[in-house]
Amino acid sequence: MTKPSFFGRSELAAALWAFRREFLVVGLFSMVANLMMLAPTIYMLQVFDRVMVSQSELTLLAVSLITLFLFGVMAFSEWMRSRVLVRAGVRFDDHVSSRVFNASFDSYLSEARASPSRAFTDLITLRQFITGQGIFALFDVPWAPIYIAVTFFLHPMLGWLAVLFALVQGALAWFGHRRTVAPAESAARAATDVHAYLQSKLRNAEVIESMGMLGNLRRRWRRWNNAALAQNGLAHDVSSRVAAWSKFVRYTQQSLSLAAGGLLVIDGQLTAGAMIAANLLMARALAPIDQLVMVWRSFITTRAAFHRLEELLAAYPERDPNLRRVPPQGAVALREVFAVAPGREAPILKGITFSVDPGTATVVLGPSGSGKSTLARVMMGIWPDVSGEVLLDGMPLAGWNRIELGPHVGYLPQDIELFEGTIGENIARFGELDSAKVIEAAKCAGLHEMILRFPKGYDTPIGEAGNLLSGGQRQRIGLARAVYGDPALLVLDEPNSNLDDAGEAALVRTVQQLKARGKTVFLITHRPGVVAVADRIMVLQDGQLRLDGPRDAVLATLRAAARPPAAPAVGAAQPA
Repeated sequence: MTKPSFFGRSELAAALWAFRREFLVVGLFSMVANLMMLAPTIYMLQVFDRVMVSQSELTLLAVSLITLFLFGVMAFSEWMRSRVLVRAGVRFDDHVSSRVFNASFDSYLSEARASPSRAFTDLITLRQFITGQGIFALFDVPWAPIYIAVTFFLHPMLGWLAVLFALVQGALAWFGHRRTVAPAESAARAATDVHAYLQSKLRNAEVIESMGMLGNLRRRWRRWNNAALAQNGLAHDVSSRVAAWSKFVRYTQQSLSLAAGGLLVIDGQLTAGAMIAANLLMARALAPIDQLVMVWRSFITTRAAFHRLEELLAAYPERDPNLRRVPPQGAVALREVFAVAPGREAPILKGITFSVDPGTATVVLGPSGSGKSTLARVMMGIWPDVSGEVLLDGMPLAGWNRIELGPHVGYLPQDIELFEGTIGENIARFGELDSAKVIEAAKCAGLHEMILRFPKGYDTPIGEAGNLLSGGQRQRIGLARAVYGDPALLVLDEPNSNLDDAGEAALVRTVQQLKARGKTVFLITHRPGVVAVADRIMVLQDGQLRLDGPRDAVLATLRAAARPPAAPAVGAAQPA
């Protein structure tokens, strides 16, 4: 993907541009601070060339007080520019963090399955750079020519010497840019991959421990970690080499400028005070360039983070907050839908077409790998690569505002994911806790009596990812969350896989209640217990809709297909 230009005002660049007034204020304070940094040079000249010649203590006192005041102004300016940048960084984070959150969430649902934490790491990197020393170096670098110009006033030879060292430092910065970009980006990618790998394994620690997989996974992690360390070591080696050369140039400059000034003093072309002042001026002129070399790796990392965030926000634009539709009734229609997965040439779903009216309970059957769970995700609008039309109440599903649509749909995935909090908060989808609706959803899922047996009832914490609950309890809480708020459309993927007979009976009652209220229900299952409540049955096989129709007709067809052929009667004529 082509990286948007900063000056093309991408969304992220526009967000930064909105703080141009703050950056202007920082520039003004930087101007004052850098002008005040001429005070030590002027003070040095006054002490050596005026005070020591006149032997006037009053002059020394006056010059010292004026210089002390200028130092105070310099300190105040540096403090204020840092304060302005820190507050601007907080406001910038507040301004774009919601967009980054939404875009990273959308990207996780996409084909890339990118880690959402990467986007927030990039945002933190960008915010820290614009509030740290790197941005100060950028504001201070334009003042280097002014210091060099003042050095020319003291003596042209010293000025040209300052120009020479500035060019050498600039060449080092350019060399650092050429040599550190690729290693720094490779190291960042490797570190992110290792972190993501480790996090994914920690989420399955019980499986790893119970089946003795820790050693095998540790060896794989060590290989990845060693590769990441090697990439980081290479990037650090190049950066350290550039920094070492920069330090060598800086010390050489200090010594040579002092030696050149000494020669001019011996020849009578310069006073001792001007010699020391010129040394300070050259050091000050090269300090921002030297600082830029030191923070170059941070600058490269920040630039890469900026481009990644830019691409993320461009790929997943903000949804229209003004889009409003009437609540859906639950009519679902798919027209020639194909669903493709990354790394697979053949589509998972192949030309699925059907329409379902509100108030219908549909059971989707089929062998493992036939595309049932993919179909559930397609109907929820969370499968990334889909062609064809997925319609809800005759409108494309992608055209709905997901925040607005969310309360009107319920989804129970095959892999149930609960979140750290209380039972009530999970059922209420972590929105405003309406006790009446929570209890109604729990009763609809046949869960109310079980919840009351917990020590704190609906306020019982469930632990991270619901690890304090059994599989059946998690599934029934997930079902209650799906029916919370009386949604018009429910898609339940294997809702009875962890349920006992009592739980399955509660599920049947739940579906019957939903049908009675005119809701559209899709149940994906392998177990026959809930087939009895179906109005319609669909049978998927190899991604295609093999059977679709009323429950009794489809069941009769399935029974006929499963019945073995009748044996020929005894004495019947045999074919030649």
